[in-house]
Amino acid sequence: MLSVAKIQRRNAWRYYIRGVAFGDGRRPVGQSLKDAQELAGLPPGRWLGRGLRVLGLTEGGQVSERQLELLFGQGRHPAADRIERGLLDDGVDAATARRLTVLGQPIEEIEARKQTPLLGMDFTFRPQASLVVLWALGDATVRRVIERAHERAVATALRWLEDEAAETRWASGRGRAKTPALVVAAFRHFDNRDGLPLLHEHCLILNRVRRLGADGDPVWGALDTYRLYQNVVAAGTLYTLAMTTEVCETLGLATVPREVTPGLRPVMEIAGVPEDLINWSASRRQRIEDALEVLTDQYVKDHGHLPGERGRHGLGWWAAQETRPAKKKPKPLAQLLAWWRASAVLRFGRQLIDSLLDRCRAAGAAIRARVDPTVDVALAAVDVAAVVFTVREKFSRRHVLAEARRHLLETLRGREFTRGLDDYVAHRALLRYSRRHTVIKPGREAPAADRVTYTADFPVPHRWWIAPAEGTPPRESSRYERARVASLAVQNAIRDARIRADTATKATTTTSAVSAPADHRDIEGETASAPHAVDHPGRDTALTPAQKVAAVQAHQQAAMPEEYLKGRTTDPATWQRTPKNLDRLAAFTRAADTRRRAMEDRPKPKQPTGAVKPTDQQQHHANRPDQGRGAGRNQ
Repeated sequence: MLSVAKIQRRNAWRYYIRGVAFGDGRRPVGQSLKDAQELAGLPPGRWLGRGLRVLGLTEGGQVSERQLELLFGQGRHPAADRIERGLLDDGVDAATARRLTVLGQPIEEIEARKQTPLLGMDFTFRPQASLVVLWALGDATVRRVIERAHERAVATALRWLEDEAAETRWASGRGRAKTPALVVAAFRHFDNRDGLPLLHEHCLILNRVRRLGADGDPVWGALDTYRLYQNVVAAGTLYTLAMTTEVCETLGLATVPREVTPGLRPVMEIAGVPEDLINWSASRRQRIEDALEVLTDQYVKDHGHLPGERGRHGLGWWAAQETRPAKKKPKPLAQLLAWWRASAVLRFGRQLIDSLLDRCRAAGAAIRARVDPTVDVALAAVDVAAVVFTVREKFSRRHVLAEARRHLLETLRGREFTRGLDDYVAHRALLRYSRRHTVIKPGREAPAADRVTYTADFPVPHRWWIAPAEGTPPRESSRYERARVASLAVQNAIRDARIRADTATKATTTTSAVSAPADHRDIEGETASAPHAVDHPGRDTALTPAQKVAAVQAHQQAAMPEEYLKGRTTDPATWQRTPKNLDRLAAFTRAADTRRRAMEDRPKPKQPTGAVKPTDQQQHHANRPDQGRGAGRNQ
């Protein structure tokens, strides 16, 4: 999981130097960062990224307080003090010497235009709650495996951001250039503000990169931070996929979907970790849910209807901010581990805690024996394209790539896969089941591949009402639930077409294809998409061109099959669309429509003059970069 925050001048960078670099605690005034970290038993920060060499820094080197202040507080070279002294000794005046240590445009010039300079971004990576529980309550070997997987997954996500998303822009966006060299200061934390386990990594990305100027000399400029924000979800899914896969393969575990919020995407947790243990580590969730209930009631009173999906995200952000505890005094990891284990044993018993890893391995072995460690590339592409289209209607490659990585995690359940398979599934989804929405104007340069928008022609299911648990009102189906229905309808139509093709062409010979990795299969027998096209060992024949056309026509006209509405990633109890429940669902729908009409007919209360509307507050906070990614951060 990945969340983002801004690092700006004045108080923001001081918050990171005094708090984030000190384990999310309060560093004593007058105490150096190095001394405070050593006394508290905290690991020092380390430098990451390809852009370190030009600044004289080394990857993995220790981050000092002065380097942080110069880079993220003043936008200057990390060795600015030494450089400035040398220039002064050479007779350069003080103003010029200081200006020569500035990276890019001086902060003072930006503030003179009444703009707030953005000096960096905080990308915070954290694993799923079940992995955190295993890390906190496992032995030293388990902790080393999880920490190593976490470190490698963070490095993988940062490398992907450097290769795919890092760009600099100048001249109001008229000039752009790839800059695959970021400067990152990483700080690892072990707990949240309540002192409970929460392994996470703060990666402070400097908003300065170097490029070649018009005269061929290197110049410093700012990152295109909007482009980084756009790729946050894709980078977060890559981190989750890489870390979960490595841990499961090393320890022999598997994953299962856990529905956290009804109607939203499930979280792939480690099989065998009890729900109570997950809730024990996520102490803030109950407080956030209680605050969210109060905010939702107030919203209904003010507006006369329940909030939509976007409104729920905004209220969730407010609930997380209202329940955020104050900073605590950081403690050494050894002390935290002892306290966590004693707390868990006292609450759940020693037998459960001591046998937690064996329990997870047994559950993982059962799942691995049941789940085929292969990926049907054709159905994966259909699933990805249908889900993204139903959720977004118009989308870019980054959205498809993020969904492809979710699909691999949900399908393989922690199994290893060939590197690049996520890119191939995304490419196939765009090539086969999407059409370009971006129109290239005559005489204009064609946009880059990652800036092109797409759409598709899948049938979109109608909205329906869902009867939730007892004591709560019915709710409307979410976009994700409708996306799952659309995807399952398409997949079932393709499966039917394949069955008909197998029956009709039983006597024909199998079409030859190019060999590919053994962890996925391309049922359509395509040879032009090497290295991923292979013969399907479970089929006697491949689809002919006419049968492929029939399959495409079938899946475009597919109706919603009631028997497949459970889906593979959502709790079946939330769908309520099996044939035996249709009558009950229709009754709930009629009752909900009646209530909605009654609420709409009620006179709305008058707002006092000058009052700020809740919708205005919601729109004001809707553009926060870290909003919409859950209820908030625990650290």
